[in-house]
Amino acid sequence: MKFSAVILFAASANAFAPISQSPALSTELNSVGVYYSTSTGNTETVCGYICEEIGAEMVDIGDAEDSEIASHDTLIVGAPTWHTGADEQRSGTSWDDWLYDTLPNVELEGKKVAIFGVGDQASYADNFCDAAGELYDLFSAKGCTIIGKTSTDGYDHEESK
Repeated sequence: MKFSAVILFAASANAFAPISQSPALSTELNSVGVYYSTSTGNTETVCGYICEEIGAEMVDIGDAEDSEIASHDTLIVGAPTWHTGADEQRSGTSWDDWLYDTLPNVELEGKKVAIFGVGDQASYADNFCDAAGELYDLFSAKGCTIIGKTSTDGYDHEESK
């Protein structure tokens, strides 16, 4: 009788155990890949901050494996403001080749993609964060769902694609 009471008590105690509230960001059902490229190191630094917060590893897109990218449910991608004045290949980084040579051959339809741009609104007022716009255009064209938005209110720039 005493034995069954102890088992019953132990079972009921587990019912009141606290449940972890931290989201699982890297499970088989919710895998997140974080990719960037940088020209001065600032985008890499910001990418590091993001990865630290979500517990993911960052990969320079120039070093990324296509199969690894396609294996994720969600992608976080980042590029600098750097702009050559062109309508395409705007970042001046490894994104330029990857977006036009590799992306067309990677199956990403239905993936969620969050985009961040690192920019200098004073020095690059004519093309503030244009490379982020290029990421948006090309990932959208591949059938990805773009998630997350922020307002440009309060920024002082003349133009941005």
